[in-house]
Amino acid sequence: MSVTSNDYLDVVKKAVDRVGGGQHEQKQQAADLLAEALRNGGVIQAFGCGHSEALAMEIAGRAGGLVPTNRIALRDIVLYGGEPLEALVDPTVERQPAIAHRLYELAPIKPDDVFVIASNSGINGAVVEMALLVKERGHKLVAITSAEHSAGVTSRHPSGRKLGDIADVVLDNGAPYGDASIPLPGGGAVGAVSSITAALLAQQIVTEVVARLLAAGVTPPVYLSDNVPGGKEHNAEIEARYAGRIRRTA
Repeated sequence: MSVTSNDYLDVVKKAVDRVGGGQHEQKQQAADLLAEALRNGGVIQAFGCGHSEALAMEIAGRAGGLVPTNRIALRDIVLYGGEPLEALVDPTVERQPAIAHRLYELAPIKPDDVFVIASNSGINGAVVEMALLVKERGHKLVAITSAEHSAGVTSRHPSGRKLGDIADVVLDNGAPYGDASIPLPGGGAVGAVSSITAALLAQQIVTEVVARLLAAGVTPPVYLSDNVPGGKEHNAEIEARYAGRIRRTA
């Protein structure tokens, strides 16, 4: 295979078609869980480490997205927990199960909240421990992961479990083993897939949640862009309903 931007485009188009057009039942189940949580006054808590944090950013606090959403990130231990910045320098920090408990304690989480957790491999300690903790505390959990990659690696969590083993609903982001999609001469590969397909899944789920709220006669609490007239005022009015529940109002 040659290595060009058009080659990558071909790979991505196929992945988008496959991921975007498939898993209909799982997408419906995920949307049902999120919509039910919102109708009950809950918030969608989104978590991911490394590049999987992009999924949490896609879920929480963006134009066209749902207002009652909150992003949990490793840096919260510094921003909200008072840990020194050096705590984030350790490249193995996302492999430490204990950090999940600290993140959960620091977040504005309530019993009715639902979680979306993303991890391409689904094996690192912080992500698996967060998933176990979430389920132990009675929350519903949607996982977005690579089925191919996760199946090909061993869990780094003491339990031996992976993210996909724990969630109520699992969505496959369709990324290949190792994430990169175009093999290179002599080994290795280029052209990662997971960020693109995970964002697609996130937007599809949000759209389905909004459809359910509309069908129930509920006006969806959706963000406008701050960069359109009236957008900032619109957003502030809705955010006020969730004061103390989402960090954008803290």
